[in-house]
This record gives sequence, structure tokens and C-alpha cells, in this order.
Amino acid sequence: MKKTSVTSTEQTSYYHNLEKMSLKELLKSVNQEDKTVPIAVKKCIPSIEKLVKSILEHIQQGGRLFYIGAGTSGRLGIVDASECPPTFGVTQGTVIGLMAGGDRAIRQAVEFAEDSLTQGFKDLQAHKISSKDIVIGIAASGATPYVAAALKQCREKKITTACIVCNKKSAVAAQSDYKVECVVGAEFVTGSTRMKAGTAQKLILNMISTSVMIKLGHVQGNKMVDMQLSNHKLIARGTKMIMQELNIRQEEAAQLLKKFGKVRVAIEGYRKDNK
Repeated sequence: MKKTSVTSTEQTSYYHNLEKMSLKELLKSVNQEDKTVPIAVKKCIPSIEKLVKSILEHIQQGGRLFYIGAGTSGRLGIVDASECPPTFGVTQGTVIGLMAGGDRAIRQAVEFAEDSLTQGFKDLQAHKISSKDIVIGIAASGATPYVAAALKQCREKKITTACIVCNKKSAVAAQSDYKVECVVGAEFVTGSTRMKAGTAQKLILNMISTSVMIKLGHVQGNKMVDMQLSNHKLIARGTKMIMQELNIRQEEAAQLLKKFGKVRVAIEGYRKDNK
């Protein structure tokens, strides 16, 4: 009888009889497994670097970055995309997150949405996807039909593709020009890729978007000088940044921020007026 190969993300957990563990044992065991994730991500840095260089080229030439996924993977992409405008002040729509099942699927599972072979590219077409853009498929298993089919159709249209997956030689990777294959091994709860695989994907997305935005000039020193001032906490942070950069008092920094609306513009405006 022929053996059926088991993908990395479907391997049986190294831990057994979880329901018989004490609460402390459960927490320590999950934490022990989580420690292995950054090690797996570190191995992917060369492939992440190549991907980031391509993303930069596309955005600098007027293109956009798309994330497309399903379930946990899709939600992680949406989170990363949605945080780029407030954190870095980048134009809304420069980074776009899409997931199988649409907005409703962000909060609740939409049955069989990830199995569609046509909806993924339709969702991209709704944003007028073009060859100027780059699309990253996010799929822990690397087998999600919604993602793999969308990337296949992108390649047919000469649109650059990439992936973040947690298995080697997957269907999604086969349709990707840039492959980030971060193998984290068996999950604590067998097959629950919201755990280690999801953590790895989140870490990689952090690395991608943060390094892209820094190289695009949205960070000075180590400060988010283009952040949107959307609440009192961020206004206070912006005021402090101006105080430190210009060595001025809080009252003057607050007035500058109110006048110019952004940290970077406030600093540049002050320097221009005080030449």
C-alpha cells in the first residue's frame, strides 16, 4: 500500500494527551514551541530580502502591494495592510489586503470560500490589478485554491507574484516568482496553523512592510515621522518627537504639530522658518 505523504503543517503534534496536561504545562509547552519560530524565520531572510527589493521597485514605479489569503493567513495580510497608512502615512491603497470570503470573513469563517478557483483573481480585478503591481499569496499550507489560482492568473497577465508559505514545494509557491517558505513544523495542536505558522507569517509581514516603508523614506532615525495623528496618544507621541528633534519646549512643539499636521512637515517648517 502506497504511503500518503504528510505536509509539514499537517504533521502530528509532538505533544500528546493535551487535555490531561495541567494549565501550567499547556502554557509552557505552547511557549516552548513558539521559541522555534524566529529561528525558522531567520533562515528565510535571504528570500525575504529579494522579495522586499522587488516590492520597492514596484511601489517606486507607481505600483501597489497586494496580500491575498484565506482564514488566518488572509486576516494577517489585512491587518498588515491596514496598519501601513496610520503608521507610515502612506497613501491608502498602496498596500491592499484581500481574503477569501471578503470583509465578512475577517470576523467569521465563510464556508468553502478558500476553495474557489476564480474568486481570488476577481477580487484582485476589482482593484484594477495591473502589471505594475506585485501580489503576495499568504497560505500556511501553500495549497489554498483561492490563493494558488489567483497567483496563476496573475502570472498569465505578467503580474509579479510572491508567497509566504510554511511548506516546501507547494502549489502556491509553484505560482510565485518570489518564494518565502518558512517551515515551522508540527503545531502544538495538530494542524492548527493559527499558531506557529501564523506567528511566522506575522513576523515576516512585519519585516516586509516595515523595511519597505523605511526604504521609502517614511521613517527618520527611528521615528514614524509620517504617522497619522488619529488619536490623543499619537498626538502626544508626535509632540514628543518634535521636542526631541528640535530641542524645544512642549508648548511650542504642540503648536507646530497643530499648525503643520504632521511631524515631518512640522520639523521641516520650523527649520525653514529659523534659518
